[in-house]
Amino acid sequence: MAIFKGSGVAIVTPFKADGEVNYEEFGRQIDFQINNGTDSIIVCGTTGESACLSEEEHLRVIDFCVKHVNHRVPVVAGTGSNCTDTAVYLSQEAEKIGADGLLIVTPYYNKATQHGLIDHYTIIANSVHLPIILYSVKSRTGLNINPETVAQLVKNVPNIVGVKEASGDIGQVAKIMALTDGNIELYSGNDNEVVPVMSLGGIGVISVVANIAPSYMHNLCLNYLNGDMAEARRMQLKVLDLVDALFCEVNPIPVKHAMNIMGMNAGPMRRPLSPMEPENLERLKRSMKDFGLIQ
Repeated sequence: MAIFKGSGVAIVTPFKADGEVNYEEFGRQIDFQINNGTDSIIVCGTTGESACLSEEEHLRVIDFCVKHVNHRVPVVAGTGSNCTDTAVYLSQEAEKIGADGLLIVTPYYNKATQHGLIDHYTIIANSVHLPIILYSVKSRTGLNINPETVAQLVKNVPNIVGVKEASGDIGQVAKIMALTDGNIELYSGNDNEVVPVMSLGGIGVISVVANIAPSYMHNLCLNYLNGDMAEARRMQLKVLDLVDALFCEVNPIPVKHAMNIMGMNAGPMRRPLSPMEPENLERLKRSMKDFGLIQ
């Protein structure tokens, strides 16, 4: 049984002006997501600025999320690291906290060979009982998970069940599905490729856009899953400009600005992320207005 189907939000971590995690606001954002149809909360991922959280903060944010969600939807915790031992520790602690699944990004900076990836993921998976979603995002980590590697892991490691595919290479997505005979929980890691990925057997998206338009992304996926491909396609095409605006600077800079514009107190980013360039901010506002998110 899949961890979730539909739209899982790659939720931001809201900060106060002094840089501390704003848990009160985080709770409001979680409720906003669940009340507007989001099918899963993905906490401490890229959008959640996990790379700028200490290990203690990282686990505290996961703990708060799990407790506040209180089984209303599945919680998938990001527990990846460029150090296998650290990823094992975070994964084991997330399991103790009560997360429903884990999202584990490829090692970054030091990278790994494909054989190294197999060892890395196998060691982590064998240290826990939770289902694991691989996270392939070469643009952020400099390391791709080759389709053959995905297939080997899914076939040989029982609790590695899925992949968040953010390579942007639809041919790679197709090859993953071919090599696994479709026996994998496939999620789009890019909001502009939800329908193409689902057309190859995907079951949803791990979405940045859902932070500001949760109902829209939920309904986009639901339409496809229910067989209304024409409406899903229409919705996919309609959201493309907003997706482009949300990624005109590195994520999560634009989406946090968008949330603040909408009155959702996402707060600042942690350094080295910085405020948007004025021309990009204006572009974002125009796209949000055209999409109907602001007046």
